[in-house]
Amino acid sequence: MEKNLRQQKTSIIKIALFGPESTGKTTLAKQLADHYKTEWVPEFARDYLQLKWEENKQICTEEDMMPIAYGQLALENEKLYTANEYLFCDTNLMVTKVFSDVYYGFCNPLLNESALAHEYDLFFLTDIDVPWEKDDIRDNPNKRETVFSVFKQTLIDNKKPFITISGDKESRLAKAIAIIDDLAIAKKKGFSSADFVEIYNHGISFGNILKQLKIFKKGISKCNLISPATVSNGILSLSTDEFEEKARFFYDHKEKFKICKFIPASGAATRMFKFLIAFLNDYDINQETINSYINRKKDNDLAVFIVGMDKFPFYKSVYNQLKVIYPDFDTLDRDHKNYYFIKLLLSSDYFDFANKPKAVLPFHKYQTHITNPIEEHLNECVRYGATNKIANLHFTVSEAHQELFEKAIDEIKEKVESESGTQINISFSCQNKRTDSIAVDIKDNIFRNKKGSFIFRPGGHGALIENLNNIDADIIFIKNIDNVIQNNIDKTTLYKKALAGILIESQQKVFAYLDAIEKHQIEEEDIEEIVTFLIQKLNIKMTGDFNKFTVEHKISKIKELLDRPIRVCGMVKNEGEAGGGPFWVKNEKGEISLQIVESSQVDLTNKKQKSILEDATHFNPVDLVCGTKNYKGEQFNLEEFIDHNTGFIVEKSAEGKTVKNYELPGLWNGGMSNWLTIFVAVPLITFNPVKTVNDLLKPAHQPK
Repeated sequence: MEKNLRQQKTSIIKIALFGPESTGKTTLAKQLADHYKTEWVPEFARDYLQLKWEENKQICTEEDMMPIAYGQLALENEKLYTANEYLFCDTNLMVTKVFSDVYYGFCNPLLNESALAHEYDLFFLTDIDVPWEKDDIRDNPNKRETVFSVFKQTLIDNKKPFITISGDKESRLAKAIAIIDDLAIAKKKGFSSADFVEIYNHGISFGNILKQLKIFKKGISKCNLISPATVSNGILSLSTDEFEEKARFFYDHKEKFKICKFIPASGAATRMFKFLIAFLNDYDINQETINSYINRKKDNDLAVFIVGMDKFPFYKSVYNQLKVIYPDFDTLDRDHKNYYFIKLLLSSDYFDFANKPKAVLPFHKYQTHITNPIEEHLNECVRYGATNKIANLHFTVSEAHQELFEKAIDEIKEKVESESGTQINISFSCQNKRTDSIAVDIKDNIFRNKKGSFIFRPGGHGALIENLNNIDADIIFIKNIDNVIQNNIDKTTLYKKALAGILIESQQKVFAYLDAIEKHQIEEEDIEEIVTFLIQKLNIKMTGDFNKFTVEHKISKIKELLDRPIRVCGMVKNEGEAGGGPFWVKNEKGEISLQIVESSQVDLTNKKQKSILEDATHFNPVDLVCGTKNYKGEQFNLEEFIDHNTGFIVEKSAEGKTVKNYELPGLWNGGMSNWLTIFVAVPLITFNPVKTVNDLLKPAHQPK
């Protein structure tokens, strides 16, 4: 008998199957032992209680708990000697403790203490989603949910590392094997079981965590810029008549296509109000005037905000609320009025604008009403994105904000539908948590907060390639949530239509060539025509050895180059905006292609690279039209066209310390690196982002 219920020490990885009766513990323990060619520990209580029933027709009582505990632990310690790397325990003392607590309202102190002290590398909590099977020693199937919740709470209360296993026998086994394989790697890498479960519960695969840590250690190679893309060298320039012609082409053909507008809209508007937040944190109205603060901090943004305050679309709402809170508001001095205005605007008890998504904030003031970006996007979409009187919009949102989106849409959707005669279908998706990244410190060691937990952050807009991949549409317009306009909407939508016309026109040619290749209708004399199209219309740089290929090899290479998603991107004149731009870039294979590159991807210590960056004539306004289906009408797997070497390492702050996070290749940067790409120069009128609240004072966002 095991003295004092003491566990044998071991380096073997021990997995405990834990859960109510008839939840598949024995089945899974046997399957896992067979898979890993090792031992499993059967349930001592089963034979013990079966014998008791057969001999005396007696059922289990509280007095049986300690003999069962001693017998169970003896079996576990015995099996350790013949186990190979892993040991799977059909049950353990924690199960005995829970049954004692649940059925008898009491647990022997030694059993309780030992059950809590015993260690396993992982508990598999077996779910009650399998049928209850009756036998002589099982109780009854009633209250399974209640008993299961007791088992689960016991693990939580005692901080035991556990993962719930659900599904049929096959799916449970597959899931368990994948988890155990990752756990073994995690242990070798120095992660604790609690670490492993925290990562698993967040939804990130352990393999991705290791990849991220490797990236931190190795760093990310900078882009090799060859030259800026300019008009006549990678950027297509069209006259007004040509834009109108392309727009008409789109209009004439659009009814054949399913169209969707894809709007990245995750995250709060915190940056939009950054300078106001800093003001509230730093300013003491009893110590200095606001003008003194502005001079001391050289805060021109605050000065502009105050001067233009009454021109903001939200001014009247805030002002009216201030008069309710402070009946004598109009008699206050100017500093107090301005201070209270800013405070109320950001107060979590009132407007709380910095913590809301940009999508629901007041952006534009019309004679009869005030609109937010959602309404502007709906108004814009029905002008170019509707086919057969149906328009489809998709917003990527954060889970925390989706309810705000739905409420805002409910308030205006019917109105826009009525005015446009268009049915609007709206869908949402959230950035998958499995694309998040783990934070490290400046020495590339995993960062833990004061509670000892990891810090995970979203993997940037590049994670949205997965969301885009799930959109079932022939043509997808992409535009950021804050790039809307109050005036000249018909003029700006003209360019959207034209970009789509260019897409359809190019795609028709691509599809015709691919169809001919599949039908073996391409002859040697056709190759020159296709290559000319690749070079002149799709900006493809052919490798120097292409002409040495056999005819069959040339056709195969042409098919490889053509059979890809296609994007047509508007590019505006560079006027110093922060962000990416169009460049010719050479990759690690020596291939040169058109890419959208952010300044953070460029080695600014290299004078030549810095000079190329500074010579850029155009800027990326995130104004794209995409074709994500192939010539057979099948959806491309967009994840196959990512350049995984073009992510970002960014610095953030956590608990007052600098941490680093990895962000995935940007959605329109490395995320679309291997797409067919056409850049088109479009007017600045198409680019009206609201990066800070003061941008709402610009003419594009003010009434005429």
